[in-house]
Amino acid sequence: MEEKIEQAYLYDFYGELLNEHQRRIYEDFIFNDLSLGEIADEEGISRQGVHDMVKRCTRMLEGYEEKLHLVEKFLSAKRRVEEIHQLTERFHESHDETMIQEIERISNQLLEEL
Repeated sequence: MEEKIEQAYLYDFYGELLNEHQRRIYEDFIFNDLSLGEIADEEGISRQGVHDMVKRCTRMLEGYEEKLHLVEKFLSAKRRVEEIHQLTERFHESHDETMIQEIERISNQLLEEL
């Protein structure tokens, strides 16, 4: 997965676990595309301090994912829902009852994982 997208998912799921200062710096760097220097000027800290904070936040968010796997579970569920959607479209075209069975199998797997 592209690094920026992965960072966005991690932040979406775990960003509230960062303190306000960490969130502000991380958001400015990752989402607002500000440079280390721009953030350092805004926050009144060094460029190295901003760099270290972004790295520390990234490690923290990755650590939460290693323990909780919420992003992994979300992406897995999303793939399965997309698969169900494709099977539904194919069923409408062909009326093949085996596709209904496949949809049921996938939806049962999803329910078991939730």
